Amino acid sequence: MSLRRARTAEEYADWVKNAMFEVEDLKNCLLYESEDDMLRFPAYIEPLEEGIRQVYDAMCNGTYRFGREDLLFMEVVRRFEHEIPFHTLLKQINETHRKGLDVPDEH
Repeated sequence: MSLRRARTAEEYADWVKNAMFEVEDLKNCLLYESEDDMLRFPAYIEPLEEGIRQVYDAMCNGTYRFGREDLLFMEVVRRFEHEIPFHTLLKQINETHRKGLDVPDEH
């Protein structure tokens, strides 16, 4: 299966913002569903949130660079894919990071 890549920088930035919202929403859902006041989030939440935040912060401060290597959160995504409802979005972000924007060839 080929993953769709972002076509513009704006679309890519929106995907990253959406991923930040999704991880926060997942945390809120877990809190809501838990009757335990001492809830401990699954082990993958913190590194996932931190990895997405690093990409977002780099975009905001102008230091973000596309690269050939996977983004840091991808190891978490691969290990816990079945527990992360928005894993496809994260894979699309990583695919765009590794291969660049999907800009049509102009011949």
